[in-house]
Amino acid sequence: MTVAAIETAYLLPLEAAPSYLEDGTSLRSWLLTTDHKRIALLYMITITFFFALGGAAATLIRLNLATPEGDLFRADTYNRLFTLHGVIMVWFFLIPSIPTVIGNFVLPLMLGARDLAFPKLNLLSWYLFVIGGTFTLTALILGGVDTGWTFYTPLSTGFSNSHVILVVTGVFITGFSSILTGLNFIVTTHTMRAPGLTWFRLPLFVWSNYATSVILVLATPILAITLALVAVERIFHIGIFDPALGGDPILFQHLFWFYSHPAVYIMILPGMAVVSEVITTFSRKQVFGYNFIAYSSIAIALISFLVWGHHMFVSGQSVYAGLAFSFLSYAVAIPSAIKVFNWTATLYKGSIQLDTPMLYILGFVGLFTLGGLTGLFVAALAVDVHLTDTYFVVAHFHYIMVGGMVMAYMAAIHYWFPKMFGRMYPEWWGRISALTIFLGFNLTFFPQFILGYEGMPRRYHAYPPEFQVLNVLSSAGASILAIGYILPLIYLTWSMKYGKKAPNNPWHATGLEWQTTSPPPKDNFEVTPIVTRGPYDYPSLMAQNDAPLGLTSSPLSADPCPLSTDH
Repeated sequence: MTVAAIETAYLLPLEAAPSYLEDGTSLRSWLLTTDHKRIALLYMITITFFFALGGAAATLIRLNLATPEGDLFRADTYNRLFTLHGVIMVWFFLIPSIPTVIGNFVLPLMLGARDLAFPKLNLLSWYLFVIGGTFTLTALILGGVDTGWTFYTPLSTGFSNSHVILVVTGVFITGFSSILTGLNFIVTTHTMRAPGLTWFRLPLFVWSNYATSVILVLATPILAITLALVAVERIFHIGIFDPALGGDPILFQHLFWFYSHPAVYIMILPGMAVVSEVITTFSRKQVFGYNFIAYSSIAIALISFLVWGHHMFVSGQSVYAGLAFSFLSYAVAIPSAIKVFNWTATLYKGSIQLDTPMLYILGFVGLFTLGGLTGLFVAALAVDVHLTDTYFVVAHFHYIMVGGMVMAYMAAIHYWFPKMFGRMYPEWWGRISALTIFLGFNLTFFPQFILGYEGMPRRYHAYPPEFQVLNVLSSAGASILAIGYILPLIYLTWSMKYGKKAPNNPWHATGLEWQTTSPPPKDNFEVTPIVTRGPYDYPSLMAQNDAPLGLTSSPLSADPCPLSTDH
């Protein structure tokens, strides 16, 4: 097929086709849509709301901890506040954010598909997410819950007088939303890849989200069963977890953490997927060790099911079980380390561009690495006895989840924003926000490592005066961090309407999603692409000196390198 024929068959229909944003603008058309791109935006709106709510709770927590006496809230109110923060951020932001927003939007585009395998099921998953969130918000309005986000028994099943049933029901329903999304991604990846798109031509984003989906489908039912048992015991007083009724509270911990430690990788694996995409784009190199990174995602998914017991080193479990879980906890760090080393090798001698997505990703690599290294301390039995339930654990968790996953989510939003909305954002504001978040985050959470080492317990609304200086530093950092998160909300919202019109491929990337218009048409591709090369063929791209297909004005982004439109 000649260049002219390709332009006629591929480019011109795309230019003429209305974008998915223009395909019906009524509220009904959005609420009943089965277009994966619109559903991704519905998730984005919903998740942004929950992120703001969880962030507001965190701000109030840090304000209360600015003084040793905890003058702002009583102990009971503080308990409800940090429970709200944990429940909202874990189940309504961290777990769903990248898969439902970014994955929903770009996964079919990366596969050369017109949509996900089950479009109606995709819409149902969003409605389930909203229904689950509504139950949780209802509990908040009625007074909240005071058990902590882990719902430990027998507090949650008998002693708490708060609205445990409502919150448990909300999380239970939201779990089905996750299962449906994971199932949809798995089937789509298996059955809807473009011709020529073999498994080892898949972008690493697809590999990581596939591994995440496997965890979602296999682990989430365990959480659903566990929360259902909590509700049954609380309502009917059947002895399952409460020792006063003949139950075993340690059984709850085993069931809860059997889901919740794989859930850590549900949160972080999609973030790692974003890192692989952004680093190779902004270093203008093929990703180093593609096969190792792909297999490491699967390894993380498998090993994550075997390490739940490291949350229970001080619960009275067998010391031999503790040794096994400690060993496996070190083992699960190996595939994560493979990714970090390979990302670093990808950067080596690369033509690095420090645009906003890359700044966020460099922040991710540094913060995630520090969070992972501190995880080795709490994976050691003897050290964990001292550090358990201290602010060291709080800092470690947030370095992984906020320093890692939230940084990756922000990178993903900025990286695919031109594709989503067809507009560019102000680059300098993006760089300022990335640096502000990085500085604010470290000022917030690094002092908490020291607090935990010195013995300050977590979840207390008051503390000894000798810890005040570090807590004031942490609260000051939280205010900077809040500014860093508010900035993107402002300039990205502004850019949706007033931003400079984006070219089809502003980053000169090679993925299939960049070979269609910005924003894409409803059906993504007018002609099904045929893939003939690997996902990161930057050497071939850099060798080109002209723009034969004219997708954008840049010679680097002109030719859709990984694909052919011959058919």
